[in-house]
Amino acid sequence: MPIYFHEDQKVFHLQSNKVSYIFNVLENNQLGHLYFGKRLIDRDDFNQLFYVEETPNTCFVTGKSNHFSLDLIKQEYPSYGTTDFREPAHQITQENGSRITDFKYIDHIIFKGKRKLAGLPATYVEDNHEATTVEVRLFDQEMGTELTLSYTLFEETAVIARSAHYHNKGDQTLQLNRVMSASFDLNDHQFDLHQLSGSWARERHMKKRRLTAGIQSVASTRGTSSAQHNPFIALSRPDATEHHGEVFGLNLVYSGNFLAQVEVDHYDKARVMIGIHPFDFNWQLKPGEQFQTPEVVMIYSAQGFNGMSQAYHRLYRNRLARGQWRDRLRPVLINNWEGTYFDFTEAKIIEMAKAAKQCGVELFVLDDGWFGKRDDDTTSLGDWFVNRRKLPQGISGLAQSIHDLGMKFGLWFEPEMVSPISDLYQAHPDWVIQVPNRVKSHGRHQYVLDFSRDDVVDYLYQVMADVLSGASIDYVKWDMNRYMTEIGSFQLPVDQQQELPHRYILGVYRLYDRLIETFPNVLFESCASGGARFDPGMLYYAPQAWTSDNTDAVERLFIQHGTSMVYPLSMMGAHVSAVPNHQTGRITSLEVRAAVAYFGMLGYELDITTLSDQEKQQIANQIHFYKANQAFIQTGQFSRLISPFVDGGNQVSWQILSEDKSQLLVGYYQILSRPNPVLRRVQLVDLDPESCYQLAGTDQHVYGDQLMEVGIEIDRYTNRSGTHDFQAHLFKLNRI
Repeated sequence: MPIYFHEDQKVFHLQSNKVSYIFNVLENNQLGHLYFGKRLIDRDDFNQLFYVEETPNTCFVTGKSNHFSLDLIKQEYPSYGTTDFREPAHQITQENGSRITDFKYIDHIIFKGKRKLAGLPATYVEDNHEATTVEVRLFDQEMGTELTLSYTLFEETAVIARSAHYHNKGDQTLQLNRVMSASFDLNDHQFDLHQLSGSWARERHMKKRRLTAGIQSVASTRGTSSAQHNPFIALSRPDATEHHGEVFGLNLVYSGNFLAQVEVDHYDKARVMIGIHPFDFNWQLKPGEQFQTPEVVMIYSAQGFNGMSQAYHRLYRNRLARGQWRDRLRPVLINNWEGTYFDFTEAKIIEMAKAAKQCGVELFVLDDGWFGKRDDDTTSLGDWFVNRRKLPQGISGLAQSIHDLGMKFGLWFEPEMVSPISDLYQAHPDWVIQVPNRVKSHGRHQYVLDFSRDDVVDYLYQVMADVLSGASIDYVKWDMNRYMTEIGSFQLPVDQQQELPHRYILGVYRLYDRLIETFPNVLFESCASGGARFDPGMLYYAPQAWTSDNTDAVERLFIQHGTSMVYPLSMMGAHVSAVPNHQTGRITSLEVRAAVAYFGMLGYELDITTLSDQEKQQIANQIHFYKANQAFIQTGQFSRLISPFVDGGNQVSWQILSEDKSQLLVGYYQILSRPNPVLRRVQLVDLDPESCYQLAGTDQHVYGDQLMEVGIEIDRYTNRSGTHDFQAHLFKLNRI
C-alpha cells in the first residue's frame, strides 16, 4: 500500500513514486506535520523529522513538559487558543461562547479508491487501483463533534487531494466560523509565493513575491472565485525555474469565496492553508448535521513549474472533467457575439452559419439576445422564452436550419441573473439576493438570483430544460456576469445569513448536475464575464471554459500563459476575433490570431460574412491544420518555454508534445520588433534525445538532444528582413 501507518510511532506516510507526505499523532493526540516533499524511503523510524527546542516566553500545554508547545510544533490541522497563536485551520463557536476545540485522534481507515464528496465537485477514480485514501477520524469530546480529515494519494503522480468533514454528534448547535480544507506547516520560509491575479480582460497574470514575516494571502470575497484572484497558490524555492527546482501547488476545487494564505511565524516556519474564506462566513451546524469542505489538490514537483502544471493538466483532464465530452475532440465553433452583439436576425445568423460551414467550422453558437425583449443589456434576463421577432422559427427552427447545414448548434444562457425589467423580476422580486431596507446595487443592469433557494434552482432547471428539450441543442454557454453585493436572502433565517455565499455555489452545482444528468450529450462551456469563475469546480461540470472576454492575440499570450500554470489546454476556449480588436483596438494578422488560439480549444468570434475570400480561405486552412493536430493538442504534454512575465515580456514560446513523443507543436511569438535583433533561439524539452525529428514543410532533420540543448534557431526559418510587430511562428515536428 502506498499509504503506511506505523503503529508504534503513530506516523502516517503517504508515498508515491514522486512525493512523500508524512504526519503523526502528537502526544496530546492532535495531529502534527512532519514532511511534504520529494519521495522518501519508508522507514520504521521517523523520529528525526520531529524536534522541538525549549524557548523563552512560550506557553506550554497544561500537564505536558516544557518542550510541548503548539506554538513551536508543526501541525496538520491546527486550532487556536491552546498555546498556538498562528491563524488556525478551523474555529468553532459553541453555545457557551467558547471557541476552544480539542480534536483528538480516534482511529483511521486506509482503502483503495476515493469517495465522492456530497454536493461538491472533486477529483475521482475510475479504477480503485489508481489511488489510495486514508481517512483520519478525530473527536472533540466536549462538543461531541467528529472531524474526519481525508487524504487521497494518486499513486502514479505527485498529487494529494485533501478535504475535511465535520459531523455534529452532540446536543448543542455549533457555529462553524472557519473551516479550511487543508493546512500544513513547512520547516522554513525560503520560498517565493506565486499567484494568478488580474481583473476583467486581463485574468490570471502571474505574480511573484518573496515570503516574509507575517501573513501573505490571496483571496476572493466577491461570491465567486473571481477574475481578480484564482483559487491557487504555488510556493517555489528561489532557484526554481520552469524545468528545475522544487514547487508546491495548492488549488481549491471550488467556485466561491476562498482564502489561500501563508503565515511566516517568529521562528521563520511557514504555515500554508487554503479553503472557504472565513470573512463573512458562518455555518450553523445543528445536532446530527454534517459539513463537507471543498477539496484541495496539492502537488509537489521537483521538476519546476512545468512539472507541477503537467501534473495538474493530466489529473484535471482525466479525473476532474467528466462526461461524454471529457475525451472527445471538441468541435471548432463560431460565436456570433462580437460579430453582431444584440443586433441580429434569423436570416443573418443562417448566413453566418453557411459561410462558417464552408470554412470548416463545426458548431454555431448563438450568444446573448435571443430571448424576451433583449435588444441590449438592460432587460429580459430571466425571461428564457424565444424572441419571435428576431427568430420567427424559434430556437427549434433555427437549430434545425443549422443542423441541416451539417453543423452542431449551441445556445447562450445566463441563468443566475435577472434584469429589473423582466417578467421574472416582476413576479418574484424576493428571488434576488438583497438586504431589506438597503439599496440594491446592480451590475450590467442585473441582479443576482438567490441560488440558495430550492424554488429558484427548480424554476431555472425547468425553464432551461424546456428550451433544451424543445430543440436540438448540442452546446450551452453558461455565463455569469456580476459579483454579489448586499448579500442577503429573504428565505434564510437571520442567524444563517452568512451561509448564503456557500449555499449559492452549492445551488449552482445542483443545477449543473441536474441538467447534465438530463442532457448528457450537451457540451457545457462555463463563462463568467470571461474568466471570473475559471476554476476546477467549474471544470467538474463543464469540460471547457471561456478563458477571457479579451480576444486580443497579444493579451491572450499573457492570459493563456498564466492560465496554463494550473489548467489544461482542453479547458481553455480560445477564439480568433475581428480586428481592430474590440477590447484593445490592436490590429494583428489573422495568422497571429490563429497561432495563439491553436493553444486552446479553437473557435472564431466575428462576422465571417464580412471577410474577403482570401481571409475565408485562410480560416479554412487554419481549421484544417488544427483538426489534423487537435488530438495531441487536446491531450498532449504542454510546456512553457519562454515567459511573457520576465525579461520585459517581449517573447513567448510554448510547446505541446504528444504522449508518445512522436509529434510536437512549438509556438514562438514576438510582441514588438527590435532593430538589428540578436539571433533568436528556443530550446525544446522532454524529447527523446536519440530520435530524429523532421521540421514539417522542410527537409530539415534534427535530433532530439540538439533540439533540447541547442534549440530551434527561429531566424533560420523566418525572414529577418521583414520584421514587424506582433509576430508568430509555428513549428510542427514529426519523429522519423
